[in-house]
Amino acid sequence: MRLTGLTVAAVLVASAAFANVVAPDDVAFGEYGEVEASLTGSAGDVDKGRQIFSEKSMGNCVSCHAVAALPDVPFQGEVGPVLDGIGEYRTPEELRGILVNAKKTFDGTVMPAFYKTSGFIRPGDDYTGKAAPDPIQPILSAQDVEDVVAFLMTLKDN
Repeated sequence: MRLTGLTVAAVLVASAAFANVVAPDDVAFGEYGEVEASLTGSAGDVDKGRQIFSEKSMGNCVSCHAVAALPDVPFQGEVGPVLDGIGEYRTPEELRGILVNAKKTFDGTVMPAFYKTSGFIRPGDDYTGKAAPDPIQPILSAQDVEDVVAFLMTLKDN
């Protein structure tokens, strides 16, 4: 009986955690594209954020941005700005907004919206020429966004 009670408690805690996640279409942007509230209600994991930022199979941020603090990550990009020191001149709210949908901050940017699922002009299903299946999934999860924000906030010039 005790094991069943613990199982029920664990399920309720997990359900509550998912209930706090802000859906992509429900994200509230400020006047300059910032997103004040955490998408998950929990802090990001710096190490997981570094992994998402660095790996081509995850966020792929490193394909466009360079970070001197990641000398072990090869083939850093030159399309986007160098992110050294970004934790000193951007707030977590600004970084969250840029990750969710950079076009809210930088009109005309080529940076993808990492937490967006609607309002696309031409989403397709890979290279098949067919329309994307519904619903479209965001590139990063809400927790992934929070993890990347946590990592970026560690990038300081000191």
